[in-house]
Formats: sequence, C-alpha cells, structure tokens
Amino acid sequence: MTEFVATTPGLFPLPDWAKDELSDLKGHQKEDLVSGNEGPEITAVIDRARTAVIEDQQNAGLDRTVEGQLRWDDMLAHPLAVHENVETHGIVRYYDNNNFYRDPVVTGELTFSGDVAAELDATAEQADNLQAVLPGPYSLCDLATNEYYEDDATFLDAVSEFLAGEVDAFPETETLYLLEPSLVTNAPGDGDDAHASEAIDAVASATDADVVVHTHYGALTEKVHAHLLDADVDAIGYDFISNHEENLYNINEYGTKSAISLGLLDGQNTLVETPEKINERVDWVLDNTPAASFDTVYMTPNTELFYLPVNKYQEKLAALGEAAALRAEVTTA
Repeated sequence: MTEFVATTPGLFPLPDWAKDELSDLKGHQKEDLVSGNEGPEITAVIDRARTAVIEDQQNAGLDRTVEGQLRWDDMLAHPLAVHENVETHGIVRYYDNNNFYRDPVVTGELTFSGDVAAELDATAEQADNLQAVLPGPYSLCDLATNEYYEDDATFLDAVSEFLAGEVDAFPETETLYLLEPSLVTNAPGDGDDAHASEAIDAVASATDADVVVHTHYGALTEKVHAHLLDADVDAIGYDFISNHEENLYNINEYGTKSAISLGLLDGQNTLVETPEKINERVDWVLDNTPAASFDTVYMTPNTELFYLPVNKYQEKLAALGEAAALRAEVTTA
C-alpha cells in the first residue's frame, strides 16, 4: 500500500510581526543580513518565529515538520553565506525571479559549521516528525563563487563533503530534502552530470533518514535524470506545476525510485489550490505512470514557499494537509 506524506521543501516566509521586529534590530542594508553570529535579541525573535511556523505545520496536519529556514536571508546559499571561510560579495538574482542573495565567495577550506544542525536541534524540541532541508551540492556550488579550490570538480567534492559533515551532526530526522533546482536551470554537461549524482550520493550517505532529491523550476534533461537515478537516494522530486509533461516523460521513459516527491502546489502563485485539485494532480500522475509502483508519495509544493504572503503560505499548508487527510480516508475506507 502506498503511503502518502504531506510535507514541504521549507524556506517559509517570515511572520509579519517577526519581519518588523527584525527590521528594527538588523537594519535594512546588505551588511545587516544574517551572519551566523546574531545576538540574543535577534535569536529570540527567530526562536519565536520558528515556533510559529512549527505550529502552522502542526495545525495543518502535515506529516513532516521543517524548521522553516527563517534565518536564511540568502535562501539556498545560506549554509555558505554564514561560513567563516566564505565572504559575501555583491547581490545576485536568485534563479529566474525577483529575489536576490549575497554571492558567497569561498576563500578558504569548507570546514564543519554546525549552523543548520543548531536550527534543527531547536526544532526537534518541538516536533517529533522532523524533516531536514538543505541545498543539494550541485545547486550550492552553482550559487557560489570558488576562489579557493583548484577547479570546479574539486569544489563540488568539497561542498559535498561539507554538507555531509553538516548532515552527520543533525538530530534524528525522518527525511532529508536536498533541493537541486540548478540541476534543471543550469544542467551539468557530459561527465559533470555523473559527478553531480556522486556528490549527492556522498551527502545522502551521511544519514539514515530517507533522502529526497527535489528538483524544480522545470524538468531535468533526460541524461541528468538518468544519472540521478544512479544516486543512492530514496526519492526524486518532480515539479508538476512548471513542466508536467517532460517530468512525466522522464518517469515513464527511464523509471524512478520506489518513492517519489510530487510538486503539486504552486509555491510562487498566491492562488490557493483546493484539496480536491491537489488530489486530482496526484491521481493524474499515478494514472499516467502505469508501469510505476510507489511505496511512498511525498505531496509537496513545487518550490520553497518564501515567495508567498504569510496568509497564502498558511492557506496552502492547510490545503495540503486536508488533501492528505482526504486521501487517507479513501485509502482506509
């Protein structure tokens, strides 16, 4: 029997009250963004905001709880942006949208940080169905500038080793979502595609949790998808909002893992899907992949949710939780 798991790829919008309080405490300039050395007043605001988004997920009835990444001013570049051997330079567009992050320029060895593990430790005190979220190694390299390692291949190995070290320090988690949008938007070429999957493998091997490599902003090329299947992960995520046809083609042509992550809600659109529409999309994928059989189906927005106003993010969580509940009723009837 297939298990349906309602979850998200994290990176939530800050609650409005927290945004106001942090604006007063941090200021509004680039140099005022999070550094990894926040003082107690800022930390206290983040702690209260974390509790709020944990409660949002619990109230919605989601099956996994993420930390929310409310400190991640640089979105997926955060783990490098707060590292002691990384400098943050100019502002760079975050993929193809109107959000920006500081260019993390790696100027020294990527040693263990523990920054994300500390966030998860705080979350684990309030939730027992924890899900960790990290950038995948290929995307993190793609978002960064390397001024220390010999070449791109060595840099990718260093980033995967760094992320594996961070994962090894995590508290017990049910799942680990590795977000890899750059595999879609800036697909690796011949040879680099296999290396990217090996780098993901290295990160996944650092945890006993189920590992999901979630891709978005379109569909993987056939070759990148084929190489990703070689990685020893539990599930691959597909964005069925931005490109359902090519994602369906990849699954039917090359197969996928025994678990799958379905991007079913539009993380960048304020239109809130109904629970019935979400389940229609699940059924469409299952009906159109007749050769596939899934132990687990992760039901999730296609992208991070920080793009949305807080009320729309909350409504999307509620719709997702209700969709999973409706599906559970049908399954157990």
